[in-house]
Amino acid sequence: MRQGFAHQAVLDMAPDADPGAPGAAITTALCGHWEHEPPCPVASHHTRAERSGDEVRLHILFATEPHLEERVRQDIDRALARGELRGPDGGTTRWRLRLSGPSEPSPREAEHLERLTRD
Repeated sequence: MRQGFAHQAVLDMAPDADPGAPGAAITTALCGHWEHEPPCPVASHHTRAERSGDEVRLHILFATEPHLEERVRQDIDRALARGELRGPDGGTTRWRLRLSGPSEPSPREAEHLERLTRD
């Protein structure tokens, strides 16, 4: 049975860089491409990006089988450590990973995590 988990990351990105690109990189790592038919094969997930100047904070919620949790976290870390994603327009968005690791989901995220466990 799937369980819900949270992961966080902090990136350095140019102010004009697309803050959605790291989330697309995560989806590509977990699902093969950022555009795919549901369901997600390994982990249903959602990434929220919050920008403050050159800093982008990511909060990733995901649901997977408990024995796959570490694999999903490693896939997230690898995707973010690559530091770039080529978009559909051929342009490349770049970032530098500063921090990545497990986090505790907030109480307001509990409902979202519950939905992800059912996807």
